[in-house]
Amino acid sequence: MAAQSVSLDPFDLALLAALQADGRTTHQQLAERVHLSPSQVGRRLARLETDGVITGYRVNLSSQALGLGVMVFISVKLAHHADTIIERFREEILLLEEVQECYSVAGEADYLIRVVVPDLPTLAEFTMKRLMRVPGVESVRSNIVLTAIKCDGPLPLSHLR
Repeated sequence: MAAQSVSLDPFDLALLAALQADGRTTHQQLAERVHLSPSQVGRRLARLETDGVITGYRVNLSSQALGLGVMVFISVKLAHHADTIIERFREEILLLEEVQECYSVAGEADYLIRVVVPDLPTLAEFTMKRLMRVPGVESVRSNIVLTAIKCDGPLPLSHLR
């Protein structure tokens, strides 16, 4: 991905850091934290959204608490790279709710996907009966996560100072 040129001042950076730490922080709390008025905070956040720096707001759910105890990274290799196969693969992957993330990558694999499922039998069924049946998929290689050390970390902002 190419770096995007967006002008951010110290107040913007402080707002972004605060929101990454707690996305439910109110404008009043943000204003107190970064020493601006709530209306200035609102204007800055609107500009950061318009500029595409803030791309949305969401709630992060615990996969463990919801019974999704197995996370796996799967490398997918396609049989060939015709435009129709690539497009069909993308369409099919978007329909698989177990797939949390999907990236086109350079290297031995063509795609890297992150999948969450309740257990290993479900992973086996997902892999054999759904993923391997996606048109164009030649092979898959799975890495099951044993322990998550760091996930959903905040983006580094220090290079912008």
